[in-house]
Amino acid sequence: MTINFTERKMTVSDVLKEYAEKKCGKLSKYFGDDCSAQVTFSNERGMQTAEITVTSRGMYFRAQDKTTDMYASIDGAVAAIDRQIQKNKTKISKRLRQDSFAKAMPIMTDYSDREEAFEILREKVLDVKPMTAEDAILQMNLLGHSFFFFENSERGGKHCVVYRRNDGGYGMLIAN
Repeated sequence: MTINFTERKMTVSDVLKEYAEKKCGKLSKYFGDDCSAQVTFSNERGMQTAEITVTSRGMYFRAQDKTTDMYASIDGAVAAIDRQIQKNKTKISKRLRQDSFAKAMPIMTDYSDREEAFEILREKVLDVKPMTAEDAILQMNLLGHSFFFFENSERGGKHCVVYRRNDGGYGMLIAN
């Protein structure tokens, strides 16, 4: 597993990086060596935040934990990714290593009975029109939606999605 570190508004010691590397290394039992992790450390208003994003074969697993202790934040983020994998183990086992669940993971009774099927309840055909990101945000707000799909005229006709973030701002996803 390849692990990259990012530090925001703080400097992280080598001991803490080694600890994060060790904890993230435990996730490699699901992915093997064919994965990478991005660990971001940040400090805001006295709260230590660890954000971990694991990428493997086109799948992304992301978790973040915020506590007063960075070690506890790392533990919480790794545990959250582990819970994501356990909760969706039957759906993602085909994409991860075939033998990862047979050897490495004990069956948790909390999630074994709650297998959820992904069911599409509604389909909608969109008439995608070229517009700017500001126009798309305006259209999204007028419709009262939390996201809006459009063709971005400022980016050469690429398909994009603007969305409302939890912090009150806006984000944009751009398709390659």
